[in-house]
Amino acid sequence: MEHSSNCHHLLGSLSEYLDGELEAQLCAELETHLAGCENCRVVVDTLRRTISLYKVDGEQESLPNGVRERLLHRLDLDEFINR
Repeated sequence: MEHSSNCHHLLGSLSEYLDGELEAQLCAELETHLAGCENCRVVVDTLRRTISLYKVDGEQESLPNGVRERLLHRLDLDEFINR
């Protein structure tokens, strides 16, 4: 169960990680975790692909109503829905 708890804790920092804004120590911790956790690597890769599809010519497009919430729920990141 500790592994799952660690996954959940680290995945809460994905936005900052993918934006290159995560502090170095936490970034290293996340990358170490990703090296040994296939499930988390899948989540990160999926989120990267989603972000690249979401941007058109470097411009951010608006998501249709409910898409952000469904995406966060699907990624098991419900605590970020109201942010």
